Amino acid sequence: MEPKALSIRPFIGAKDFALSRRFYQDLGFEEHVLSPNMSLFQTGQLGFYLQDAYVRDWVDNTMIFMEVDDVERYWNQLLALDLTATYHEARLVPIRHYDWGSECFLHDPSGILWHFGQFNKR
Repeated sequence: MEPKALSIRPFIGAKDFALSRRFYQDLGFEEHVLSPNMSLFQTGQLGFYLQDAYVRDWVDNTMIFMEVDDVERYWNQLLALDLTATYHEARLVPIRHYDWGSECFLHDPSGILWHFGQFNKR
């Protein structure tokens, strides 16, 4: 019998741990504090670990793709959150359309690049 995978949870770093914690809470993730320097952030069954650790080369090269059911609606929700007004290091990049689907982008305060994408129906 093969083991059944239940989740994948990447570990990401934070330049300013407290700032990143607030950012992900404002983005809509639920925080579960695991230790003074690590938290699990979840939305539904999806999650990731945020660490109070910053290695510039690591963080600058971290990208996370999160599939969403409606990228247009998700983009509008991101705009409504106005994260770039509160988190000056954060950046939003509008939706781009490709042959495989569409995605928009969000850089967190540390530089982690999030891809929020929707695949074309097959």
